[in-house]
Amino acid sequence: MELGRAKNLKINQLRLICAIAEHGQIRLAADELAITQPAASRLLADMEQQLDARLFERHPKGMVPTLIGRALAQRAHNLLVELRDLSRDLDELKSGEGGIATVGAVTGAAVGFVIPAINQLKATSPRADIHVNVEASEVLVRDLVSGKNDFVLARLPQGFDASEFELTPARTETVKLLVRDDHPLARANEVSIGDLTHYEWVMQTHRAPIREAVDSAFLEARTQPPTNIINTTSLLAMIAALVSTSAIAPLASEVSELLTGNRVGAKLSVLPVKRPIVLTPYYLMLVKGRQLSPIANRLRALVNAELNRGNRR
Repeated sequence: MELGRAKNLKINQLRLICAIAEHGQIRLAADELAITQPAASRLLADMEQQLDARLFERHPKGMVPTLIGRALAQRAHNLLVELRDLSRDLDELKSGEGGIATVGAVTGAAVGFVIPAINQLKATSPRADIHVNVEASEVLVRDLVSGKNDFVLARLPQGFDASEFELTPARTETVKLLVRDDHPLARANEVSIGDLTHYEWVMQTHRAPIREAVDSAFLEARTQPPTNIINTTSLLAMIAALVSTSAIAPLASEVSELLTGNRVGAKLSVLPVKRPIVLTPYYLMLVKGRQLSPIANRLRALVNAELNRGNRR
């Protein structure tokens, strides 16, 4: 048999081969394909002539595939499964139930709004391939421009032109100060910024929005900022320091709610600071004119709904 002849086989011929190999009878194969038995016999004869090879041996108890027929039936089965999956994937892509979406977010936004939105999406579209990038705003927006993120929840960094983006105001974050449950200040009714100067701290490095907000809080209180500081961008490192030392960690309110809630049970407490520490707002950002896939659009809508729900609380 010349291999090139197999390239011209049609889908209905491949289906027939698979059905005969499965049932062992051409009548049952014809029933599965909703054609008459004579039509199935002609289709098989045409295929054998086209391939110049016998595909089945006829026996009193049924039809048994030849070596070539067995190999063809296996390949045909694999191909038909791939075509079925392709058709399903295309339907899911068109309906927004499948495909890939990548969202970037600062930590508080990821915890408070992106993850709940993804949970909703996955409940109806479990095959959707969702990626979450949690980074500083500068990295998030740079990756948004390059196409690595479909949309982001971030602040607009210096050096980027706001006119290049669709900017939807998302959230004004507040900072909570976390300590261990047995910290000396954990049971205080109220603490001032000035009370915290001489404690150990674990927080993000300079230029990070939370760090800048904490520094500003000390400046506004006209008190000396802390000098005993562990600098890290890792949330895991902050938690490790919190549970093993008497350090104070400033974290976005959404993160602090997660850590102090019953589900995590990290044995951490929020200090009752007199004056709230507020961050600059972040935005839901897209590149102007860039079309999102159906699944990315669905995720964006769910994130936006979560933000609106959070802003009403």
